[in-house]
Amino acid sequence: MKAVIFTLGCKVNSCESAALATGLKELGYEVTDKLSYADLYVLNTCAVTKEAGKKSRQAVARIRAFNKNARIIVAGCASQHNPESFLKKEGVYLVTGAINKEKIISLINSKGVILDSSNEYYERFMPTYDSRSRAFIKVEDGCNNFCSYCLIPYLRGRCRSRSIGSIQKEIESLNPKEAVITGINLSCYNYDGNDLADLMTALKHFNIRLRLGSLEENIISEKLLNSLSSLKKFAPHFHLSLQSGSDKVLRDMNRHYNRAEFIDSVARVRERFPDAAITTDIIVGYPTETDDDFQKTVELCETVGFADIHCFVFSPREGTAAFNLKQLPASVTDPRLERLLDIKAKAKSAFITRFFGRQLTVLPEEYKDGYTVGYSDNYIRCYLKGRYEEDFISVTVQECFKDGALCVPVN
Repeated sequence: MKAVIFTLGCKVNSCESAALATGLKELGYEVTDKLSYADLYVLNTCAVTKEAGKKSRQAVARIRAFNKNARIIVAGCASQHNPESFLKKEGVYLVTGAINKEKIISLINSKGVILDSSNEYYERFMPTYDSRSRAFIKVEDGCNNFCSYCLIPYLRGRCRSRSIGSIQKEIESLNPKEAVITGINLSCYNYDGNDLADLMTALKHFNIRLRLGSLEENIISEKLLNSLSSLKKFAPHFHLSLQSGSDKVLRDMNRHYNRAEFIDSVARVRERFPDAAITTDIIVGYPTETDDDFQKTVELCETVGFADIHCFVFSPREGTAAFNLKQLPASVTDPRLERLLDIKAKAKSAFITRFFGRQLTVLPEEYKDGYTVGYSDNYIRCYLKGRYEEDFISVTVQECFKDGALCVPVN
């Protein structure tokens, strides 16, 4: 029997799909994440934006194009938000939600809508990955922030964390070259009184490269920075979610910091890790954003000098506080997005240019179009002509190339 797990959305979804793969293999399935002919399909959906929800619904038709008689299970945030819309689709026999997806294995012969409402961290299966280069280690689920634009706390529930021993066991089992510590709200990790800094200290004996997922500004403390400095191979990449550079818009979004605090956190990171990549997310066109508010975002971006910016137009999500606010027209949001995309391109190029002629350490991840491609510790996507398969490669950065940098190995 063959099963396909098709995953949309965030890296946490990918972690959960990897754990499901282990469970399906124990049931005797041959498992892949590539859409192809199979007997069973598990669709792991996303609902972070309206477009993500649409793609999740369309994925059922994509699956049935490979096998119109296949059995389909739908899980994830989109099905948690609107389960009946998936159950009525032909081929779908079981719909679960975003919480405790590993329970799908015990429900595989059940039918209908079965949503879990548990507020405990459930784990049964260690993830399975095809590659040992990089593994994503999910350490936390849920969120308590309730930002005005975000559905996720309503779909995934409140913050709950894994034990440090369980996390250590997973890393030991996978033995990757790099582990990315991630969660829905990684900054709220807390297990039995141990916070994120304590967790990272507990991982310092691992001789692998350790990287953090997305963080909130308020997690940047001397305790965390000291902990990260103690790691044998820390990858200095900090993705600090900004969303807006306007204090007024941040308040409207129910974000719990202001622009001055954000800039201060960036300064503290750079004082400890001068070559760190600092990346961010920005929502363009939140309903209360004025031209002046947007200009404050532009000014903050130019002040900080991000290594990269993930920017996107506000997407109203039914069930959130911002859903009923009057949306800004595309004639306003499109030029703002275009301007921010231009700032993003220039900022990314400027960050890479800083490293021309300098050495970086790259972990090869794929061979594509004649180039070995991988990321440096500070998250520059590096291209090397030819095929390289070493664990880590010392390279010299030559020039900007495609979406990263062209590099040559150090002889």
